[in-house]
This record gives sequence, C-alpha cells and structure tokens, in this order.
Amino acid sequence: MRIALISTGEEILNGDIVDTNSAWLAQQLHDKGLKLNWHITVGDDMESLLDAFRLAAKRSDACIVNGGLGPTTDDLSAEAAAKLNDEGLREIPEWRDKLEQYYARLNRQMPVSNLKQAMIPESAQMIDNPVGTACGFAINHDGCRLMFTPGVPHEFKRMIDDQVIPALLAQAQQASANLHRWLTVGLSESLLADLLDDVTLPDGAILGYRSSMPTIEVKLSVPADCCAQQVDATRQTIADKLGDYVFVASKTSLAQRVQELMLAKQLRLAAAESCTGGMIADWLVAEAGSSAYFDRGYVTYSNAAKMADLKVPADLLEQYGAVSKEVAGAMAIGAASTSNSDYAVATSGVAGPSGGSDDKPVGTVAFALKTPQGTYRQLLLLQNRGRSMIRKQSSAIALDMLRRHLTGAEVFANYSGIQRIARDLI
Repeated sequence: MRIALISTGEEILNGDIVDTNSAWLAQQLHDKGLKLNWHITVGDDMESLLDAFRLAAKRSDACIVNGGLGPTTDDLSAEAAAKLNDEGLREIPEWRDKLEQYYARLNRQMPVSNLKQAMIPESAQMIDNPVGTACGFAINHDGCRLMFTPGVPHEFKRMIDDQVIPALLAQAQQASANLHRWLTVGLSESLLADLLDDVTLPDGAILGYRSSMPTIEVKLSVPADCCAQQVDATRQTIADKLGDYVFVASKTSLAQRVQELMLAKQLRLAAAESCTGGMIADWLVAEAGSSAYFDRGYVTYSNAAKMADLKVPADLLEQYGAVSKEVAGAMAIGAASTSNSDYAVATSGVAGPSGGSDDKPVGTVAFALKTPQGTYRQLLLLQNRGRSMIRKQSSAIALDMLRRHLTGAEVFANYSGIQRIARDLI
C-alpha cells in the first residue's frame, strides 16, 4: 500500500523548526510493515494545500496530513479539506463540549477562535485526540484516504499509535486481499501495456503498472465482491502472457528471489564486477541471510585487478579488450574457481558518460554466468541511458540470468530496448 505524508506549516518550510514528526512516523510505519513512499512539505496557503492533497490522492492509497488544525487564521487544513471535496464544514458538538470543559478546568474563558478546532468537513469521520484540543478527521478523495492530524508532537504520536496505524493496517490487509502483483524484469512499461492490452478484466477491476527501474510491477486490483473464478482466470491469462519475465508474483526484490532459489538448492555464489562497481554484491547482502549462500564479491575495475584477483589471462584482455564476453566469461570462471562457488556472475562494460568508442559505445556491457553446466556469455548494448541506469540495469540483467538458469528458463532473454551483439555458451 502506498502511503504519503504531507507536512504543513511555514515554520517547517522556512527551517524555523525541525520536522521530527516525519522521521518518527516513517520509523513507526516501517516497524509495522508499512512504508512511507512519498513526503512533501507545504506552506500555510490554500492553493499549495489543495495542490498537495490532489497530488497525494493520485499517488497514494492513504495520506497523513500533519499540522494546520490549530485555532489561528493560518491553520487551514480543515477548510482546505472541505474545499477539496467541494463541501462545507460542520461542528462536532461533543468536541465543542470537550473544549469548553477543558477551559473550565483551567478557570479560563475559552477564546472564540478555538471553536474552529471543533469544525471538520461535512463528509469527514472524526479521529479522536485524547491529549489535545485539535480534532483530527479523515476524508476520502479520488480513491485515497486522507487522515488529518495536529502538528504538536505528543498529540500527533498518540493519535498515530492509537488510531491511524490500526486504520492503515486494516486498509493494507483489505487491499492486499484484492490486489494481485507480478514483478517483472526486462520489459518496458509500454511493452507490458501492449502485451496485456487485450486481457478481459472483471467488472470494476483495474490493471496498473508501477516502474521502479530496473523492475516494473504489474498490479491487478479487483473489487471484493468479484467472482473468484473470473479473477483466477484473469490472473492466469496475465501470468501466461508475461511468461518468464516475471521473477516473482509478490512484493519481493530480484535479489530476494535469487536468495530463495540459491538457499533452496543449497548453492554458493560469487560475483565479479567491473562497470557495476559492487552494486550486485550490495543488492545481495542487503537481504538478511545472504551469508548462507553468497561467498564473496570482487570489484575488479582495472585490467591488473582482473588478472591478479580473477586470473583473467593477459592475452585475452589484449585480444578482446576488457569489455567483451570473453573477458566477462573469464571473470566469472575465475570468481567461481577462487571462491569454490557453484555459480558466479560477472559484468564488464562502458557505463559512461565517457570511455566509449566506435565499436564499443557507452552502454556496451558484457555479462557472464558461470554454472556447473557451463558458462553463459553475452554482449549487450544499453543505449540512451545515464551512468546510474546502465549500472542498475546491468546488475539486474546479471541477477536475472542467474534467476533464469535456476528456474529452468531461457538464460538469454530478449530485453526490450536493449540490443544483443553476441552470445554463446561454453
């Protein structure tokens, strides 16, 4: 489930105070298995608030709005929320009573301005604030649940713990039951859309895509009352069309999938990297438990390092150059041999922006996968990409070659937007 946070207030925007609420919230959500995927800070003006609310509703399933529920004229969250849904404000009688009782206990006359804190949008549901005077509330807009909370830290934290997080967990559970996912690697978003264009969806179902390069998530959202048999048939059709470009039908990373496969087969892995610069190893060791199968990673950027650490023959480098399937193959073989691993992946390429040539332009990358059955080698051209994207996609392709071999799929996949120059198996 996608969760956004909107922090409001000129004092935050101008740096007069540090926004500790957002960091605390992100940690609390993470601890509960939820994730904050978008955060924006806006000032105390109506148009900025409305723009932020609309953008959050488009990007997220739920949004927490923090601040702007005070009694002063620059506290505009409730008014903006009502305007968002083209409605007025209504008074919560029990909240007005609470405010009056609060000031009575203090032997003080309640300022008229505080009545503003008992006003919420007409369609809103109240979120109780047991430790403060600002009434929280929730509204729906464009399929997103927006929950409004006060900026005072101890009030905010109490409401988040007692009411907001339980509501988010319930929403996430419901969404999970009606949301089906396929994580793909190797196909562009436009190609995926074309591939699934003729799939007949159940009434009310929505097919969506979320790019998080180098992987893309395909999502099928279906109404709770949808016919189970029809949903199963649609899921099967989508899975058949996507084929082995799907590496997992759940929220799992490519590295996690590789780990599952390696551990299930009790295999060992090594990595030899040049242009990816340790990114493959970084992805692998980011997953807890990777030490049970990942032995070591080499970053051999120079030819001297390739020869010294991976025993790549000097004449091979002289004849073919570092960016070649022959050298990548020797790197993988050397990594597997030196580490006594069952498998090894290797990359060597021109990530740019300089360093390319006429015969090996920027984006030329050599890959190799050493397996017990032989070594798969290929040379690909990843054109029109920046250095960072070339490294990310190269890391993903190397792991995808391994994933494909472990699952019995074709190792040499045809990746959209990527040209294959050469391939072989030795």
